[in-house]
Amino acid sequence: MKAVIYARYSSDNQREESIEGQIRECTAFAEKNNITILRHYVDRAFSAKTDNRPEFQNMIKDSGKRLFDMIIVWKLDRFARNRYDSARYKTALKKNGVKVVSATEVISDGAEGIILESVLEGYAEYYSADLSEKVVRGMTENALKSKYNGGTRPIGYLIDSDQCFQLDPLTAPFVREAFQRYDEGATMTQIRDWLNEQGVKNTRGQKMTYNSVQHLLNNRRYIGEYTYRDIVVPNGIPTIVPQDLFDRVQEKLAKNKKAPARHKAEDDYLLPNCSAAIAEPTSAARAAPATRGMSTTTTSACQ
Repeated sequence: MKAVIYARYSSDNQREESIEGQIRECTAFAEKNNITILRHYVDRAFSAKTDNRPEFQNMIKDSGKRLFDMIIVWKLDRFARNRYDSARYKTALKKNGVKVVSATEVISDGAEGIILESVLEGYAEYYSADLSEKVVRGMTENALKSKYNGGTRPIGYLIDSDQCFQLDPLTAPFVREAFQRYDEGATMTQIRDWLNEQGVKNTRGQKMTYNSVQHLLNNRRYIGEYTYRDIVVPNGIPTIVPQDLFDRVQEKLAKNKKAPARHKAEDDYLLPNCSAAIAEPTSAARAAPATRGMSTTTTSACQ
């Protein structure tokens, strides 16, 4: 009999060692039962609550080639933690002559095995739902204390050992000055260029972009407002930008958003692959003397 091994771990405190352990036990099971292993399908940091897993989908697709008769998993919850997905894909595999076998859970082929497998799959789904509820509960408690819940850390802040927001003495001054410059009439493009000259990086550790500046100027965390889902905590984290300055900037952002000419002038970020924009005179303009209001059409030099 020929088989493949499917191994998976989610992102909740599991590492590569988890994959190695799953493959080791599945391989031992195969050797004990004289099963030939053809290949491994491995999904790293993918939850089994969804079927949107690259190697899982490749395995289901490859089953149609009828090259293997069995999929060996460490436990059934590696295959799926959703009863609907489990039943749907097992049905598809059965049509291709492939069955799913657990290396560590003894499930007979008889009627009682159907009940046991259903219980195990139901427990896996329960465990996943219960874990999700506990995670949300924990993150809600963190939010009520204005603690960092993961995700992108805004420019200007550091996270201390207690998971609390603290001002970053190196970047917080640049955040405040960015607001001041916009309030005094600087454009987002000018602020972007200035921040890049100062060596300030965006939240991905890359050079600042127009979008980075736009997000920065709209971020209410800089007035100390902490948000998580439907929880809003005013003054929950250290303030970088005074409320009055923030409000003036929001008014100017709204006003400038309605000014097409200014907005278009700043929208150079929309043409990242263009080497230049070449202005070509219309036929009427070519025949007339050059004037300040000469009619032109613009041809993009995008590749």
